[in-house]
Amino acid sequence: MPTAEATAAVLERYEAVIGVEVHCQLKTASKMFCSCSTAYDGARPNSHTCPVCLGLPGALPVMNKRAVELVMATGAAIGAQTPAATRWDRKNYFYPDLPKGYQISQYDLPLASAGRLTFDTSEGPFTVQITRAHLEEDTAKLVHGEGPNGERLSLVDFNRSGVPLMEIVTEPDIRTAEQARRYGEELQLLLRTVGASDADMERGQMRVEANVSLRPRGTEAFGTRVEVKNMNSFRSVERAVAFEIERQAALLDAGETLRMETRGWADDRGETYHMRSKETSDDYRYFPEPDLPPLRVDAAWLAEIRADLGELPAARRVRYEEALGLSAYDAAVLVADADAGRLFEATLAAAPGLDAKPVANWVTGDYLRLRNAAAEPVSVDPAQLARLVALVGEGTINRSSGRDVLDAHAATGEAVDAIVARLGLRQISDAGALGSVVDEVLAANPAAVADFRAGKGQAIGFLIGQVMKATKGQANAAVATAAIRERLGADGGGK
Repeated sequence: MPTAEATAAVLERYEAVIGVEVHCQLKTASKMFCSCSTAYDGARPNSHTCPVCLGLPGALPVMNKRAVELVMATGAAIGAQTPAATRWDRKNYFYPDLPKGYQISQYDLPLASAGRLTFDTSEGPFTVQITRAHLEEDTAKLVHGEGPNGERLSLVDFNRSGVPLMEIVTEPDIRTAEQARRYGEELQLLLRTVGASDADMERGQMRVEANVSLRPRGTEAFGTRVEVKNMNSFRSVERAVAFEIERQAALLDAGETLRMETRGWADDRGETYHMRSKETSDDYRYFPEPDLPPLRVDAAWLAEIRADLGELPAARRVRYEEALGLSAYDAAVLVADADAGRLFEATLAAAPGLDAKPVANWVTGDYLRLRNAAAEPVSVDPAQLARLVALVGEGTINRSSGRDVLDAHAATGEAVDAIVARLGLRQISDAGALGSVVDEVLAANPAAVADFRAGKGQAIGFLIGQVMKATKGQANAAVATAAIRERLGADGGGK
């Protein structure tokens, strides 16, 4: 297993050169070149198929306009260029999950090219140049198992065949395993924000592949490139790239020659393994797809897509930090979690003028605590959360009671004010009302009073706790503290 220290030692001698390829299933109702439904999760194998996605002779493809628009939106979000005209190409190879013997894709003229994506790392912001984002059709799914007599079987489910797939390819700009992971995380967030894909790695909607090579520090020539597949989480991406860096360094140090290959990632073993030799573009014998006409992108069409993008993640983080005064951490959490971000925005909209900082604290802390612990979806009314934040902020209830109120509201939907009244949670903030309680506590705890007057300032914490106990937690801690200090200070008490 690679360690951060070991990888850092390797990178003192070698420079890693890493490019990332991402395939993501686009969020469309039908497949790329036919009308079959893409809602096949849990469906009977081969039940969402037709002659087109089964690759039957004579079946002709018809382009899915929505899939094209989602790639164009992604390209606009990464600042890429979209050509006035593009075309489809045939990518030829033979494999059981490709019924036609070729895949309809794009090669020379992708829908988006020359983009970029900036994201945060432990060493600061980092920008990756994105070579291209293009459309293609997904393959069928191979299902491996055992037959009735214990023999190994590989079956083909064509439900996924023909689903719209976007491939996004970076330049070899990435230099560390962490950068590879952060790029994937930021890209997933961007895809979800623009509505291009749900990009769920566990469900195979986003597949990340890394091309890793090493070269001695100070040299320019690229080393031998190895492709790493089968990484089903961003943690796996970081671990796999780190392992591959160390593996290649060990071979180079031993004087061995690396070979261009495709390797898989075994998450349980924490290592990569050989799958096959690596193909090049020449092996696919690309040529223009004869069954589809060239695609022309009207300027007004592209402008409309760009106008509908809305606020992108990077811009939202900047707004939260600079305009609303949130910490970088809170901004990152709110932008990364769609539910939390929606609740935060709706709460501020429900109570104009409410301070954004405490709202962010409640959403990123208490709301996410509730949601992540619940078996069922958690519903919090933004207007009620705004009311709760205001009650705690003005001292009507304390923070601890506020958590109880939020829990009760999420469980029942009951209004915050009604919960506060029903549970008797309003704080006692009147100095006169608290005065008699404070006097009783001081009289009942002479040792703590003596400690405080002797200069042991921590004794006041005990006395405040006794006041809280006597009032069943309803005393305003700040008012109680001021009352205790006033009484003991008048007698020459401690600090």
